[in-house]
Order: sequence, then structure tokens, then C-alpha cells
Amino acid sequence: MINKAGHNNSHFYLVNRLGWAFGLTAFIFFAELIGGILSNSLALLSDAGHVFGDMLALGLSLGALLISRKPANAKKTFGYHRAEVIAALINGISLMVIAGLIFHEAYRRLIEPEQVKTLPMLIVAVVGLVVNIVVALRLHRAAENNLNIKSAFLHVVGDMLASVGVIAGGLIMMFTGNYIADPIISVVVGLIILRGAYRVVKEGMNIIFEGVPLRVDYDLIKQDIIQTPGVLGVHDLHIWTLSSSNIILTVHVLLDGKTPHVGREVLEHLQKMLNEKYGINHTTVQLECECYECPSEEECPVNRINGKDNSY
Repeated sequence: MINKAGHNNSHFYLVNRLGWAFGLTAFIFFAELIGGILSNSLALLSDAGHVFGDMLALGLSLGALLISRKPANAKKTFGYHRAEVIAALINGISLMVIAGLIFHEAYRRLIEPEQVKTLPMLIVAVVGLVVNIVVALRLHRAAENNLNIKSAFLHVVGDMLASVGVIAGGLIMMFTGNYIADPIISVVVGLIILRGAYRVVKEGMNIIFEGVPLRVDYDLIKQDIIQTPGVLGVHDLHIWTLSSSNIILTVHVLLDGKTPHVGREVLEHLQKMLNEKYGINHTTVQLECECYECPSEEECPVNRINGKDNSY
């Protein structure tokens, strides 16, 4: 059974973290936008564009988190948990678009390098880096078990790395006068962003297509079920995710009909094992029995579970 108080506390924790991250990210965006215009730095303007994507990502993540809290109803029996996944996909795709825009501008600057005012560029980049580190630290723990928060976290990490690149490029230009470093750093940042986006989109699409969770070993779970005492076989095993933190499993289990009391024991063992070992707490186990092996209909382990024997 889910602890409602604990679940509410967890939800408040996530909303609090995302709210703080959104506010700090908005501050970085306006600082880098103004600083990029004043310094004529493509790297800084590109980072401002990335930060704007961060704002969108965090806003979508926060909205999806609030929507997912809506209770299930007769038409949405699983509730609105998939809102988190949709938001993560939008975030990942937006990262890809931002990376493409960075590559386009970097190509133009590589052909025709432009002079950059390095001092204001460096000041803004350092401030942006410090704030991004604070935001990343606030989101890191929450990102471990939530795809939606993870996508927002990757936005922030990408921007943090972008700030490092901007600082490095600014120092190179300040001491060498070689302004081609500006677009080169931008390309490196774009590649980092693209890599993170691919991971988020890949996991999000796997959830949308109801694939086996990437961190779950299907064959190992099947083997563990088969090795349960009293189980003869397994079929129609399905494992998928409602959202990144809600794994669902359904399975048909063939029981040994020679052992009358095995049904309840198998059911309790499987539910406990799947929850404790794999973190799967939403399971549907269909018990089946080769009836010709049962001593009698009354002693069939499936019948006993289904209520034909009042001893359970």
C-alpha cells in the first residue's frame, strides 16, 4: 500500500525544487541575453537560447507534475501520469532544436569570425555557471527516479557545461585575440546538448511504446518467477511503465496442482519479490493450474485462491 503522506511530501519536494530552478533559470536567461548582446558573443547568446529552453523545460516539467497529481477517474483509470512522459519528450526534442540552431550560427561565425567583448562575456558566464551549479544540485536527487525531472536536470547540466565552455572561450579570446574560439566552443556545447537530448527522447519513446523499462531485465524477472517453488511455467509476461517511476507487470503463472496450498504462497512470494527486488509494486498475477494434476477440484490451488475454499 502506498503511503499517502509520504507521497504528498515527495510531490511537494519535487514542486519546490522545480519552482526554485525555474526562478533561478529565468534570472540566468535575462542576464545572458543582455550580456550576449552587449558583448557580441555567439557563445553567450547561444547559451541564453539554451537557457530559454531550460525555462521551457522546467515550466513543462512543473506543469506536468501538477497535472499528474489529478486523481484517476472512470475515463482515465491510470490517472494523468503520462503527462510527465509527454513533457520529457517535448523537452528532449526542444534540446535537439536548440542544438541545431547553435550549429547553424556557429557555422556562420566560423566563416566570418566577429569581434567579441570578452570582459562582460566572462563576467556574465561566471555568474551563470554559479547559478547553474546551484540549480543542478537542487535537482540532482529528484532526477534519479523521475524521467520528467531528469530531462529538466539534463537541460541545466547542459547549460552548466555551456557556461564552462563560454568561460574557456572568453579566456582564449582575451589572451590570444583569436575570436574563432567563440563558434568552436559553441559547437562543443551543442554536441553535449544533443547527447543528453537523445537519452531523454530514447527513454521517453520506450515508455510511450510500452517497452520494457530500460533498467529492468525481462529475462531475469521471468527466471525468478519460474524458480519460485510451486511454479511450473510462465507465459504472457508483460512489463511496462506508466511513467518513469511507475512500473507495471502482468503475468500468467502455471501452478503445480499437486500441492493444494501453493497458490496463496506463490502469489504472496511473487508480489513481495517483485516489489523488493525490482521496485514493481503494481502487479497482476493470473494463477493457472493443470487441473488433471489436481487431487480434486476442491484442492485445486487456483480454486482455493478464488474463494471456493474458505480457509484463506
